[in-house]
Amino acid sequence: MLNQLIESGHNLRALTLPRSAVPLHCMAISAGYEQRLNEVYSWDGLQRGTAPFLIVQHTLVGEGRLDFVGTQYRLTPGQTMVLSLPHAHRYWLERGGRWEYFWMVLNGREALRLAREIIDAAGPVVSLPAQVIDRLAHACHMLISRPDITPGEASSAAYAAMAALHDGVFSAATVPERPLPAAITRVIAHVEANLAGPLQVERLAAIAEMSRGHFVRQFGAATGTPPSDFVLERRIERIERLLLATDMSVVAIARATGFADANYLAKAFRRKRGVAPLEFRERGRLAAGT
Repeated sequence: MLNQLIESGHNLRALTLPRSAVPLHCMAISAGYEQRLNEVYSWDGLQRGTAPFLIVQHTLVGEGRLDFVGTQYRLTPGQTMVLSLPHAHRYWLERGGRWEYFWMVLNGREALRLAREIIDAAGPVVSLPAQVIDRLAHACHMLISRPDITPGEASSAAYAAMAALHDGVFSAATVPERPLPAAITRVIAHVEANLAGPLQVERLAAIAEMSRGHFVRQFGAATGTPPSDFVLERRIERIERLLLATDMSVVAIARATGFADANYLAKAFRRKRGVAPLEFRERGRLAAGT
């Protein structure tokens, strides 16, 4: 299917679909196969609105660049970029460069959940087996070329793309086992089970049976993030799920996720996600229903 997509030529399509009374939680917004050649091309992940969505972009020829929260990536042929927005990143074409790629923009809470799992496990740039890339190309080609595509067909293509990424990233052949130390695993399990309660670093260090300083160093080395940042991100992710999947008030969500009050939650959520909690809920549900 990759060859079929390439043979069909450069094209892009923004999907205009009727809103369904029953939301589909993995939906395509647009798709394309493009080439950028010696031109200004740059996208800032914090300047693309506040509605949550994700991008899957696979490089075929040339090279792009990605700055992902300060970490630099070269996007070379065979690599697939997965980004969840809004987020602090930027990707661009270097001056005088060439970049040919196919891409899909998706939304819906299931698509976003899978994207976050993929990024957490493998980072924003992954190298996938040829058969997985072929499945991504098939989904992209369907979104571009299918005339009068229905919401169900668009959702099916979006699910197919995310399922392909899931298989490519989480199969045993592509992701080597990197077991965490038992003490760190114990702490993470405690965090996941107690997001509504106090999770001070001192308490987590005691669970790991380490001094505070040693625990902070060991946790950062094992997970790639400081323990306080890890706890906050897990709380923010739970807030997202509760906002989209329930009708709980922000006050109730604050109690369920360990925040002192709704104002503190709102400030932390806006700082991490760039949008107020209730606006995130409204935009997420509107996106899932399109």
